[in-house]
Amino acid sequence: MKFSTKAIRAGQDPDISTGAIIPPVYLTSTFIQEEPGKTKGYDYTRGGNPNFTNLEKTLAALEGGRYAVAFSSGMGALTAIASTLSAGDTVVAIDDLYGGTYRLFKKVFEKFGVNFKQISFKDMKEVEQVFKKKPKFILLESPSNPLLRIVDIEKISSLAKKYKVLTVVDNTFASPYFQQPLALGADIIIHSSTKYLGGHSDLIGGAIVTNDKKIAEEVEFARKALGLNPSPFDAWLTSRSLKTLAVRMEKHQENAFAVAEFLSNHPKVKRVYYPGLPSHEGHEIAKKQMTGYGGVVSVEFKLTLKEMKKLISSFKIFLLAESLGGVESLVDHPASMTHASIPKTEREKSGLTDGLVRISVGIEDKDDLIKDLESALNA
Repeated sequence: MKFSTKAIRAGQDPDISTGAIIPPVYLTSTFIQEEPGKTKGYDYTRGGNPNFTNLEKTLAALEGGRYAVAFSSGMGALTAIASTLSAGDTVVAIDDLYGGTYRLFKKVFEKFGVNFKQISFKDMKEVEQVFKKKPKFILLESPSNPLLRIVDIEKISSLAKKYKVLTVVDNTFASPYFQQPLALGADIIIHSSTKYLGGHSDLIGGAIVTNDKKIAEEVEFARKALGLNPSPFDAWLTSRSLKTLAVRMEKHQENAFAVAEFLSNHPKVKRVYYPGLPSHEGHEIAKKQMTGYGGVVSVEFKLTLKEMKKLISSFKIFLLAESLGGVESLVDHPASMTHASIPKTEREKSGLTDGLVRISVGIEDKDDLIKDLESALNA
């Protein structure tokens, strides 16, 4: 089956008892046991639920993986992976990193003796020197949040395997429609399914996909032991949303190209970050490892900080809010919103300035989006 067919059929068999085309929401905390310890597959929803199973089958199929585990959020999924670490272990992450991920390792897991280091992953000699010190795993975002940096997943994963280092790729921005890191050599994929997988800004969720049975068992244990499970309804909503992932991602990309090209030619714009543009420093790598470039565009304006904040608060269609990946267009100021937990010196070291704006381009009519940008900039 091809991608769009998998999105609709994998893990989505009609309900056996009633024949309902759409499987029901199993809003139950517990399940009857036939005798002590003998179940029909489930005992308690913290440990598993039919809605989790359905979603996991779909996600594994879409990412080309053998195992998937659903979580309460992207941070819940990352916490499950981090829970496999021990004091003294090191995690090496890309320097342009989501603020919540930075906060989790710096404010929580460093207290338990986990070392956290960030590098650019541009210089392969530097990367190899880091790998020689045997970190437990590396954590990549590609495209990264919010500078949309692209790393060569295949090249880095190959080098990581040489030193027996696990490669974890946050595939939230690309989605499995545009990029499949397992096929490029990655060991673990992580998603905030709140974003493109959910796609409607009405749920919170996360997921891990892998081909390694041991890893799948470890993170599934963490879900149960740490209480990182999603609600059955959020899992059901995500399954519903995945059916339209392909058509949504195509529209997100079409609109993002239009926005990126418009902004690139506007006199009040200093710089546009979008991997689909030939001017993007990671464009050639993105062409090699992605089938599309996603729906996020970041931009720096030729405006003072005060003028920029006034601008992004004045849009009519682009809504000022955190998050991304929904059908509606959102605009975000990372330095004061999604990445505020990262100290200013650390943000600026990675290239994230106070003037950067991140735009999650929705699936509205692209002409309306351009008019909204144009009228606000002209004003």
